[in-house]
Amino acid sequence: MKIRFGYVANALGLWDASPSKSLTFTRYAALPKDERLEKLKFVTAQNLLHTKRILHYNIAHEIELYRLSSSLVPLATHPEVMWDFITPFKEEWDELGQLINHYKMRVSFHPNQFTLFTSPRDEVTKNAIIDMEFHYKMLKALNSLEKGILNIHIGGAYGDKEKSLVRFHQNLKGLPKEIKKQMTLENDDKTYNVEETLLACEKENIPMILDYHHHMANKEGVELPPYLERIFQTWNDKTTVPKVHISSPKSEKAYRSHADFVSLDFIMPFLQMAKALNQDFDIMIEAKQKNLAMNKLVEDISSIRGVKRISSSTVEW
Repeated sequence: MKIRFGYVANALGLWDASPSKSLTFTRYAALPKDERLEKLKFVTAQNLLHTKRILHYNIAHEIELYRLSSSLVPLATHPEVMWDFITPFKEEWDELGQLINHYKMRVSFHPNQFTLFTSPRDEVTKNAIIDMEFHYKMLKALNSLEKGILNIHIGGAYGDKEKSLVRFHQNLKGLPKEIKKQMTLENDDKTYNVEETLLACEKENIPMILDYHHHMANKEGVELPPYLERIFQTWNDKTTVPKVHISSPKSEKAYRSHADFVSLDFIMPFLQMAKALNQDFDIMIEAKQKNLAMNKLVEDISSIRGVKRISSSTVEW
């Protein structure tokens, strides 16, 4: 069983390398009209440059799994802006895509919590589609559609889970097929548990990302072992191995919050479950200390008897 590890957005330790520098609509609107587009381009150029620096960091450290920032382009989906962020940066997108593909990186985006398909309000669904289209355009510009994914949660329950799930399947019909093809769903920490998320994935033929921390926070009597193989099987039609999100609680009181690092004791039951299936998979670390937490966890897992570290971010068990 081979496990690759990755992290989210920022490579800590790189100086001033945030790929998520922002421009609020208030600041944008306060600028003279002839300066607005230049400001959008300036911030986007910074974020793309910093993403390139981070990709080079990943290459140097043999990290093949990376979640790109959803904030690469400011105001890309704002109804009063919605500007062309591809054409002015075609060379930059191409260069990033060449790095990703040459070094066989698996990249992803995780649109925000407002990108959901369970709302009874049409405008929420419309905005979710716009946001998914935005992320799809970035994946396409990076020439990363073959392995790249757009991961979201099912959404809110609005007082009635069953009705909301019916709405989810109905509203999802409005998402273009080519975008749905890039989509994955993960279980969440408050509403839709592992079983409910898996059933939705199986119905829509969408791969499921297991978030182990979310499962532990939202078990609702559901035990993981009977479902793990089915979760992994939702990836059978993909060219990539299953993907799992890993983090651990900040504290007992703040159980749903992510800790700085990942506790090996906390995730060990999951690793033993996965070992029984002997299935290759990838782990995205969602700890606050990002790549530093990833490095620490790889070291901790490498110390387990029978585990062999085969690169900076990959182990074989």
